Amino acid sequence: MRRLLPHPWMAALLLVVWLLLRHSLAPGTWVAGGLLAWILAWTYGRLAPPPARVRHLPTLLRLFARVAADIVRSNFAVARLVLGRRRRVHAGFVAIPLALTDPHGLALLACIITSTPGTIWVEHDPQRSVLLIHVLDLVDETVWVEAIKRRYEQPLLRVFQS
Repeated sequence: MRRLLPHPWMAALLLVVWLLLRHSLAPGTWVAGGLLAWILAWTYGRLAPPPARVRHLPTLLRLFARVAADIVRSNFAVARLVLGRRRRVHAGFVAIPLALTDPHGLALLACIITSTPGTIWVEHDPQRSVLLIHVLDLVDETVWVEAIKRRYEQPLLRVFQS
């Protein structure tokens, strides 16, 4: 049974969402929703990555608090930059060498960088282990490299690397 439907609870939830979105309990809606739920749950079962192994939960919680504060601070900084008339904006790209190789850690780092206003994850080269980000207001590349490595990569290494 697990081979045919590896995630039955996910399929059930998808079917319920489908029925709610369609606002119908007609037999055709059930069939279409059931088929869609089965295909999506089966596909997820084939694509599901191995589970993450969090090695140091307190560090992860501190990281989340730091990221929340950084997002708020960056929102104000970008708002001042966009709405103010202070100086010209110098946007640019920064290449950051990474020691982090865990896919879960890299995914979380991508979420952190992209959700922080003024920065975007552009590319990761796994062969060279280099991350390329775009910064809205780039004054000094070395400050960004040190900040990303110290504020985000080091805690993620403690959380995900063995």
